Amino acid sequence: MGLFDFFKKKPTKTIAVEILYPSSWENGMPPVKVVAIEILQPTPGKAVDIALPKVDTLETETETETETETETENASEKLDTGLKKTKKTWSERWNAFMANFRSVDEDFFDDLEETLIGADVGAQTAMQLTDELRDEVKLQNAKSKQDVSKVIVDKLVDLYRSQGVNEDASMHFAPEGPTVILLVGVNGVGKTTTIGKLSAYYKNAGKKVVLAAADTFRAGATEQLVAWGERNDIPVVTGSSKADPASVVFDGVKTAIDTQADILFVDTAGRLQNNVNLMQELSKMKRIITRELPNEPQEVLLTLDATTGQNAVQQAKLFKDSTDVTGIVLTKLDGTAKGGIILPIRNELHLPVKWVGLGEKVTDIQPFEANDFAKSLFGSLLTESK
Repeated sequence: MGLFDFFKKKPTKTIAVEILYPSSWENGMPPVKVVAIEILQPTPGKAVDIALPKVDTLETETETETETETETENASEKLDTGLKKTKKTWSERWNAFMANFRSVDEDFFDDLEETLIGADVGAQTAMQLTDELRDEVKLQNAKSKQDVSKVIVDKLVDLYRSQGVNEDASMHFAPEGPTVILLVGVNGVGKTTTIGKLSAYYKNAGKKVVLAAADTFRAGATEQLVAWGERNDIPVVTGSSKADPASVVFDGVKTAIDTQADILFVDTAGRLQNNVNLMQELSKMKRIITRELPNEPQEVLLTLDATTGQNAVQQAKLFKDSTDVTGIVLTKLDGTAKGGIILPIRNELHLPVKWVGLGEKVTDIQPFEANDFAKSLFGSLLTESK
């Protein structure tokens, strides 16, 4: 065979086609060009079952089951996941501190105080803790590294838990009529997102919810709340841009009463010209609410961003001194290593942390439980200190 014979056109094989159906052509004549096609015709009364492949169905079911399991993840697992960064930081700081252990002396307690301050428990709380731990170590005559570590970690756990003994961390609701819940806090801490999550939480619990977009000063705030309302199928009362926030609150209260809603969430402005104006605006809102519903608002929740650390404590002090804060919502706890901020908020300000935000999903918010928090935060340290 020559070099280029391979590329020469090869003869096409002729294929004989037997036309099974139909047996005759229209008008008795076949078309000009006969196409080799076998036409299949089903036989009446003899249907054939077709088995669909099961692989896709199984994969879909598996995906659905996985999504359901994720959505129904219990509260303690979510807390463990959300505190991952904080736990890692606590563990690293604690291990580094105990690695330099030589003896229980004043230098040891000075270093302990610095370690606690570095863990965002605040200077005041760190000094108080150190004094208590100094007495506890002496009381138990702890001298070895292991004994000292156990005494201190146990004391930290007890302190976190004991703060909640006489603390009212429950949510309060009106015995009849709508319950009004104000969300306050500076811009950027997640007030509007928190309202979206809380409104979904209570709607899923069977409550009829209405939202009022009273933050008329921040660009996009109303649109953001409306988007949450559409997402959760919850009505939102709005006003025009730069409208008087108190007028939106008034309309919100009227709507809640007229529609026999169980809960009215009010989104408020986080910053006006200065703090005095902000607090005056909040006071005006409360007067309007009280005029229509004498026993409301039941809750004024201060939203704080956990990632800001000690700044969150300063914000809490400002709002507590200026308005009747009933509890704290600590957001973005999953995105920070500063989860220790809960201790000074409760210890120094005596404000209960009622909710913690642990992620971006609408379900990533849950009531705060001091026992679960302490167990999750110090669990690994308790194991190591045994």
